[in-house]
Amino acid sequence: MRNRIMRAARLVLCAAAAHVPVSASAAGWDVSKASSNFELVTLGDGELSGRSINVIHMGNVELTSGRVVAADPLAQPDRPALARTVAPGEYPVTLYQAFGRIAAASMRFAEGRPDRWELAVLPGQDPATLKDDEIFGYPVDAGVGCYMDAQTLALIDERQAQVQAQKPGADINYYDDVLAADLDANKSIYALHRPVAGKKGNVAVFWSGWGDGFYPVFWGLDRDGRALVLLTDFGVIENADGRREPKLQ
Repeated sequence: MRNRIMRAARLVLCAAAAHVPVSASAAGWDVSKASSNFELVTLGDGELSGRSINVIHMGNVELTSGRVVAADPLAQPDRPALARTVAPGEYPVTLYQAFGRIAAASMRFAEGRPDRWELAVLPGQDPATLKDDEIFGYPVDAGVGCYMDAQTLALIDERQAQVQAQKPGADINYYDDVLAADLDANKSIYALHRPVAGKKGNVAVFWSGWGDGFYPVFWGLDRDGRALVLLTDFGVIENADGRREPKLQ
């Protein structure tokens, strides 16, 4: 799994004209080959504990526009939002921890068990163009992933400008100067970070499984195609089970 993720890194830059994402199954590309962990979002905390998976309920992410960004917020502060959108609102983020790593992260938009899954893509990306062992996803270079609204990117810029004004002439590092304090409160594993106090728009930041790498994101949809959940799979476990660490391939 991890080698497949790394081989697919070159695909992250594929982009063309915006279009509506196609269903992975309809395109002939098999989404089940990209992840075996979709069951995570259907299990309760007790069931997950029985599989040696620790559940962390982070709190709600405020999506002010409904345009979701899933990315390494430090390495790609200007990454485009996903092509599929959701209604603006506040949505809970759950982390799934196994073998001392964050194995996956979900954001829940509505209750229910997904009827099908599709690969989350950026505008212009089409799963129909992928080979069986390829994926779209996002690269991580700072060891963290996130969920946030596209409008929150401007708040991160605003916070950085505030820090720069307080330290004129200094080199500002957003991780060290801003984010680290929030992460330290949770053993550097995760943080629900608000870039600008008093302004709506926050960021769910979390460790990215193996650290730096390339990771896929998936939409869990109901039978009518409505988004129920978003899931990032960091390739730490297989078959939604943390009792046996998978062998790297």
